[in-house]
Amino acid sequence: MDIVLLAKAAVMGVVEGLTEFLPISSTGHLILAGSLLGFDDAKAKVFDIAIQTGAIFAVILVYWQKIRATLVALPTERQAQRFALNVFIGFLPAVVLGLLFGKAIKAHLFTPVVVATTFIVGGFIILWAERRAPVATRIEAVDDMTPLDALKVGLVQCLAMVPGTSRSGSTIIGGMLLGLSRKAATDFSFFLAIPTLIGAGVYSLYKERALLSLADAPMFLTGLVFSFISAWLCVRWLLRYISTHSFVAFAYYRIVFGVVVLATAWLGWVQWAE
Repeated sequence: MDIVLLAKAAVMGVVEGLTEFLPISSTGHLILAGSLLGFDDAKAKVFDIAIQTGAIFAVILVYWQKIRATLVALPTERQAQRFALNVFIGFLPAVVLGLLFGKAIKAHLFTPVVVATTFIVGGFIILWAERRAPVATRIEAVDDMTPLDALKVGLVQCLAMVPGTSRSGSTIIGGMLLGLSRKAATDFSFFLAIPTLIGAGVYSLYKERALLSLADAPMFLTGLVFSFISAWLCVRWLLRYISTHSFVAFAYYRIVFGVVVLATAWLGWVQWAE
């Protein structure tokens, strides 16, 4: 058993769990962390996607009461049926556009410089969204959303196909601009993550199955466990945080972090792998 490899898998799992649901881009952080750790070959890219499942299990645990109530009521209650339909509708654009453009995006945009640039651009977008005139809130809770609302948020989620953009940032900020309350936008972002990230993980493992063997199981299991634990802690903290705070702090973090990556690359202090 390669202890160094397992240690790298644990670090990557923690990075995934802490960043997946914050508006700071888990994919971007995994690309940068993988570059620093020398954990960026083809198998590592499959690993990065697969361990998102661990973070999703944390969301399922936190929202288990809502998920369980929806599943129980699904055969008979219209509200549960509408909620499930909205999640499905929000999930569809990522499936369609991911199948059409996912391969090209991974081939050309999964680089530290692109990530750093989108970190900065995304940070300024969050600042703009938080400081502009407040949008009238039409939707206080996810159960109040219409299928059209879900489709709009699902389309906004597709912006996160560009690494460094942030899936949660796109859906939360986009949802707020579309009239969702901060709480409703955050909740729907989490629910939308369940089919999106599980689907991406299963598809990636199936597509790249020739790269993997039983010997890789300890590495993947380590990443999943650490991703789950760190995501569980992060989601619980974020739900408390948004009740009294905006996302401005995350915007500044994105801008500063992006500038640091670009500066270290330009000065030659860090040899970021492409």
